[in-house]
Amino acid sequence: MTQWASNFSALGLRLQDSAGMKRFSRAGGAAQPPRFGDEMTHAPGIDQALVWVVVGLLVAGVIMVYSASIALPDSPRFARYSSTHFLVRHLISLAVAFVAALLVFQIPLRTWEGVSPWLFVGSIVLLILVLIPGIGVVVNGARRWISLGFMGFQPSEMAKFAVLLYASGYMVRRMAVKERFFRAVLPMAAAVAIVGLLLLAEPDMGAFLVIAVIAMGILFLGGVNARMFFLIAAVLVIAFALMIALSEWRRERIFAYLDPWSEKHSLGKGYQLSHSLIAIGRGEVFGVGLGGSVEKLHWLPEAHTDFLLAVIGEEFGLVGLLAVLVSFFWLTRRIMHIGRQAVALERVFSGLVAQGVGIWIGFQAFINMGVNLGALPTKGLTLPFMSYGGSAVLMNLIAISVVLRVDAENRQLMRGGRA
Repeated sequence: MTQWASNFSALGLRLQDSAGMKRFSRAGGAAQPPRFGDEMTHAPGIDQALVWVVVGLLVAGVIMVYSASIALPDSPRFARYSSTHFLVRHLISLAVAFVAALLVFQIPLRTWEGVSPWLFVGSIVLLILVLIPGIGVVVNGARRWISLGFMGFQPSEMAKFAVLLYASGYMVRRMAVKERFFRAVLPMAAAVAIVGLLLLAEPDMGAFLVIAVIAMGILFLGGVNARMFFLIAAVLVIAFALMIALSEWRRERIFAYLDPWSEKHSLGKGYQLSHSLIAIGRGEVFGVGLGGSVEKLHWLPEAHTDFLLAVIGEEFGLVGLLAVLVSFFWLTRRIMHIGRQAVALERVFSGLVAQGVGIWIGFQAFINMGVNLGALPTKGLTLPFMSYGGSAVLMNLIAISVVLRVDAENRQLMRGGRA
């Protein structure tokens, strides 16, 4: 982990004076400020605190994924796996994600702006492919994954990133007509609706909810009229309410959330929530100690993925939960600050992208924590950076890498360079 952080810092980072001298010798005159896109050797640095908070969450995630999954082979469902099966696969996913993040860090934001429409189209193609039998892998009744052998890839995770980039580029292109509903908002709403229909066909309502919030957040930050924003929000609330009302199993989840301890729900739709609350309750203030969780011993389903926070609460208590909560709060706040800084430097696309990542990470962490604590209905969303899940970790690190690139370009501009 330490090597990865130092690699980020040393990734072609050189003194600006050196870059200026090269331009001086070529131009035969005054040194010219470096440009982005030629080489990353001219970048002046990155946000070290941001890197270390992410690394801390990743390390804690590895430890807790191993703790939560070590006993799974005792179950007939996982009998053919070793006790380190999920740990090894999680480490492989992290290794792939680190390499991808290092490569993505080399890409200037203006390149992302140019390819964002094509990336959006590519994500739609993948969302269609995952619905085709023989390509999409069915797990627990949902067809959400494409098997890559060493890891399962979830197109909905790429869709979050693609919608984020597309919405940011869209707002920059439509800045002159942002006050007009039919020219500014309606086309973006139609694009999100297409993605939503494909996600609901899997079904994956949780991913659709995150994508809708990302798109809405970027529209709002991009300057869309407040009345139009609240109109869109009202339409989305009505749409989600209708989805719940017209789906019996979604209604059951809501009823189970409202009364998870009833005889009807405690062994049905409220089973996960009730055992999550038992786990957190057992942890009290300081927890039962690492490895001491009882709920992970086949009582709490998906303990290493969606309900990893409940195991953290049981083993590390209120102290552990607060540490995770504060880490995500600080991380979200710092990412939003980088985005605002980019906007202040008149780099609107970069600023919207960074703030969109902040909305994504912050909102998904909020939903996961709310579900684990019983404050929100059960929804299949992982805890960013920490939960087991190859494609989720991959796209989370790629998103953070893009934010670090935005920060590096901000620093370069503030030191007299130009993008």
